[in-house]
Amino acid sequence: MARKTKQQARETRQHILDVALRLFSQQGVSATSLAQIAQAAGVTRGAIYWHFKNKSDLFSEIWALSESSISDLEIEYRAKFPGDPLSVLRELLIYVLEATAEEERRRLMMEIIFHKCEFVGEMAVAQEAQRNLCVASYDRIEQTLSDCIAAGMLPAHLHTRRAAILMRSYISGIMENWLFAPETYDLKQEARQFVEILIEMYQLCPSLQGAAADDIPAVQP
Repeated sequence: MARKTKQQARETRQHILDVALRLFSQQGVSATSLAQIAQAAGVTRGAIYWHFKNKSDLFSEIWALSESSISDLEIEYRAKFPGDPLSVLRELLIYVLEATAEEERRRLMMEIIFHKCEFVGEMAVAQEAQRNLCVASYDRIEQTLSDCIAAGMLPAHLHTRRAAILMRSYISGIMENWLFAPETYDLKQEARQFVEILIEMYQLCPSLQGAAADDIPAVQP
């Protein structure tokens, strides 16, 4: 009985997340209340608060689930391409773009992040969490690029901090522009070429060579 109750709780939690994702994408995060989510999900507000402290906590959980799927895929790719960090990076970036075009959950999440979320009021906490994730992602990207350099797959003097900043900006920009006007280009069809262009820029662009990564000063809070 206890096992069944835990399973039901997990199912209810996931159902709430799915409904919240849909409403956030339709109405925007700020315009969607927990009461509306509860009504659409067919649960009480008490059930919402049983699983989530507030709307910011619920939103952060949606984002965490999206990120965890990429982390799981990275483990899979590392096993598939042992000793080949550049292939791991390439396939992960291609997945991010293709999944935005093909997978409803990820597409809705990206629409919310780029176009339907105002980090004000109670959502200011979520903004701080996203800022921390952004900083951490630069470090992860730099480490991956360093692994590629160590494997002889990228130039020895690649400016890894600039390369990390460019990667986030480039991939995010492609997704945001497509989500705003998906008729302008076929994101799934172009995903691999977009990623190859980025990698070729790392391999060939003189402006990304030479300086140490730590010569970009961090912005002090």
